[in-house]
Amino acid sequence: MQMKKASLLLLCGAMSVTAMSQTIQDAKKSLYYERYNTAKEQLQHIVKTDPANAESWYLLSKAYIMSKDAAPLKQVLATSPADVQSAPFYQVAYGSYLLNAGNKDSARYYFDQALDKKGQKNPDLLAAVANAHIVTRAGDVNYAIELLNKAIDRDKKDPALYTLLGDAFRKLGNGSEAYKVYSAGLDKDGKYAAGLYRMGKIFISQKNPEMYLKYFNQALEADSSYAPALYEMYYHYYFTDPQKAMAYFKQYVAKSDPDKDNDVLYTDLLYLNKQYQAAIANARQLLDRNSGDSMPRLYKLMAYSYLGMEDTTNAMANMNLYFAKEADSNKVAKDYEIMGDLYAAAGKPDSAITCYVRTVDMVKEPRDKFPYYKKLADLYKDQKDYLNQAKYLGLFYTDNTKASNIDLFNWGIATYKAEDYVQADTVFGTYIQKYPEQAFGYYWRARVNSAMDSTMEKGAAIPWYKQLITMIEDDPTNKTNKKWLIESYGYLAAYETNQVKDYKSATENLKKILEIDPENKDAQQYIAILEKKISADNNNSPSGSNK
Repeated sequence: MQMKKASLLLLCGAMSVTAMSQTIQDAKKSLYYERYNTAKEQLQHIVKTDPANAESWYLLSKAYIMSKDAAPLKQVLATSPADVQSAPFYQVAYGSYLLNAGNKDSARYYFDQALDKKGQKNPDLLAAVANAHIVTRAGDVNYAIELLNKAIDRDKKDPALYTLLGDAFRKLGNGSEAYKVYSAGLDKDGKYAAGLYRMGKIFISQKNPEMYLKYFNQALEADSSYAPALYEMYYHYYFTDPQKAMAYFKQYVAKSDPDKDNDVLYTDLLYLNKQYQAAIANARQLLDRNSGDSMPRLYKLMAYSYLGMEDTTNAMANMNLYFAKEADSNKVAKDYEIMGDLYAAAGKPDSAITCYVRTVDMVKEPRDKFPYYKKLADLYKDQKDYLNQAKYLGLFYTDNTKASNIDLFNWGIATYKAEDYVQADTVFGTYIQKYPEQAFGYYWRARVNSAMDSTMEKGAAIPWYKQLITMIEDDPTNKTNKKWLIESYGYLAAYETNQVKDYKSATENLKKILEIDPENKDAQQYIAILEKKISADNNNSPSGSNK
């Protein structure tokens, strides 16, 4: 238990900010490392001890906005002394607040006041206004680019200006121009970790792991404390190598601000690393420390861990708690899939079906729906609901590049059992088209048409039985072929007897049955009957008809 407590303390503990020297440079460093809560605490201390420092008010506003916690900012800025409110950096601070709130016209007024003739010459002020336009939804990114080009004209050696300009181009979706600008900044300082990190972010959007890993590694080589790069490394390996993900995650936690979400992520990693007991213990500690309603995802992580230990009873109990406490908007397709699996294992097919249908509805990519179509088809098969089984087998097969001839065959059989003969005829017609060398399609198309034409009035099954005979008559010793040949010859004989009245042809087909099955009682019996019929007809016919 002591080790488990220690692991939580490692994640949640942080060096007291008040023990750090409270300077503008410290705050700028925290902002650079994206430790926004630390920066807020540092800057709140600074504005209390030196409220006339306008730049600290700007940096404080930036920390609030970058931490996605701008709601208190208006009240915070209202505590500033009147004599600082006309200073350019304070005006940028207030303009940033207004722009973040969506009040673009008022924000522009304050920015213009800050960027008077003197302000236009200050690259830091130009960058501050540009940053506000880049990081806020209502910002004008093209205006930010204009300001940053002016700033770079004033200071061509600062890599941070190039990085910010690259961010502007990335926000516009112009990755190639962002790459050029980031590269220009790295030409000024090849060890600038933020610039290397941003280069990697370009390649994340391009789904190019070779390149983004290269730049994230270079960022960490330049500065092993650059937490944003550590997070990206953790996130990459989360999907491919849980052990590496854990190592990077621990480094990230140690070098970033405390965050209760990190404790949940740590529990998740324990699960991924198959440390199921530790994951469950960690989740329970967090639930004891916090309201369970505030961290419902922990119930899901415990459920997954119990599943890892093949304890479906506890897994179901925790998934039920998760579903009861988590908002519907936060639930993902995998949640419903797991519930479906649990219900299926518990012998509750109706509930399982409901969950799988919900999963299908939530999955966006068509190709990702196929596994759930298969699960639904299997459940309906177990219930002997062949109509719905056929529905989902059809969905599974259609446009599925990984579907096989067996999947097509099973779809056809399900439609046949559902007595949806028109659809079954289409499916087996497709089978014949795709696999003309295989007898299955011909046999089952014959069976389907026989069912549709139960009185043999149309002779709908005849062409398919004849094609089947042509395919397999050379190998009558094969067990399946023997069975199908007997059925085919028998069907032809029945049709010729009852519909065409061609008793001679019917007898010939029955004799073919005896060639492959000499002891076939039915064939022997019907041959005897037909021969008597032929003889009687010949005796009664003046022309000696053979019918």
